[in-house]
Amino acid sequence: MQPFFFNTTKSIVFRPGASAELASVAGALLGGRILFVTDPGLRRLGLCDAGLASLEAAGHEVTVFDAVEADPSRATLEKAVEAGRGCTGVVGFGGGSSLDVAKVAALLLGSGEDLDEAWGVGQAKGPRLPLVLVPTTAGTGSEVTPVSIITVGAEEKRGVSSPVILPDIAVLDADLTLGLPASITAATGVDAMVHAIEAYASGNANNNPLSRMLAREALRLLGANIRTVVAEPGNVEARGAMLLGSMLAGQAFANSPVAAVHALAYPIGGTFHVPHGLSNALVLPHVLRFNAPDAYALYAEIAADAFPDLAAVEGSQARCAAFIEALADLATELRMPTRLRDVSIPETALEKMAADAMVQQRLLVNNPRTVGEADALAIYRAAW
Repeated sequence: MQPFFFNTTKSIVFRPGASAELASVAGALLGGRILFVTDPGLRRLGLCDAGLASLEAAGHEVTVFDAVEADPSRATLEKAVEAGRGCTGVVGFGGGSSLDVAKVAALLLGSGEDLDEAWGVGQAKGPRLPLVLVPTTAGTGSEVTPVSIITVGAEEKRGVSSPVILPDIAVLDADLTLGLPASITAATGVDAMVHAIEAYASGNANNNPLSRMLAREALRLLGANIRTVVAEPGNVEARGAMLLGSMLAGQAFANSPVAAVHALAYPIGGTFHVPHGLSNALVLPHVLRFNAPDAYALYAEIAADAFPDLAAVEGSQARCAAFIEALADLATELRMPTRLRDVSIPETALEKMAADAMVQQRLLVNNPRTVGEADALAIYRAAW
C-alpha cells in the first residue's frame, strides 16, 4: 500500500446547541482573553449571542471582530490580528470566510511570523494561539482543513496551507444552520459535494484510503439530505446530516486535495464576487465532463453514493455520464444559477479568467487530467 499522511482537527463536538456552551466546551483551552472572529450578518442576527454570553459569564474577556466579508481581504485579516493583540485564544464563528480569517489570525498572533512567508504549502511554522472553529454553514469544511484562503489585492486569492492552522476543537451545532436561506443552503451543500468528488478523484500523491472512505460517506449524507434542507429549512436532523457530511468532505480534501473545479472557481469569486460554493457549482459539470476521459471509472465508483438510483446504470462510462448529468440537474432542481451569464459574467471576461485560473497550479496539479489555459477557456465557454 502506498504511504500517506492524514491530519485532521484534534477534537470534534457534534451536538445541537453546543455553540451556546462554548465556555464549558473550550473555555479552559482558550484562556482569559479571547478574540472572537465573525461577520456582521451573523452578529446582527444574534447567532453569536449565546456563545459570547457563555464565555463572558465564565469570566473570559472577549474581543469581538465582526468585520469579515465574503472572500476576506488581507486588510481585513490584518485588522483582525490587530484587534487580537494580547489575546490568549481565538474563536472563529461563521462561514468559511470567518474561519479562514480566524485560522491565520491565530497563527500570526501566536508566532509573530510574516504573512508573506506563510503563503503556500507547508510554509507556516507556528506556533499559533489555541483555536476553536464553529461553522454556521454546511459547506466549506474549513473547521477540519489546514487551509485558509485570503484575497490579496483586487482579485488574487492566496492560500496558507499547513497542519499548524488546524484547530484544536471543531464545534458542529446544527441549530446554527437553521436560519440559512435556501440559496445559501443549496450553494454550500453543493460546495461540500464538490469537496468530496474532487478529493476522491484527486491526482495528488497523498490520495489515500481514509480520504476516499470519508468522501464516499460524505456524498451519501449530502446527496440524501440536500433536497430536504432546501425544502424544509427547519429540519434539524437533515441539517445535522449536512453539517456532518460537510465535515467529512473537509477531512477528505484536507488530505487528498481539490483540483480544477476549485481552480476555475477562484477567478469567478475573486473577480466577480460570486460566493465560493456557487462558483464551484457553476463550473462543476463542465470540469467533470472535461475530466471524464481520464476519470470516468472514479466518478462511476461514487455516482450511486450521491444518487442511489444510478446504481442501476450499467457500464462505468455510462454511469459517469449519468452522474455528471445528475449533478447538473441537481443545481437546476435547487434553483441555483447554472450559467456564468446568470451571475452577470460577460463573455468578454472569459479569456482573462482562463489566464487567472492558471495561477492556481497548487490545485491544477491535483486534477486527474492536465488542464491548460486553452482547456480552461473551453470549460468557461461551455459554462457561459
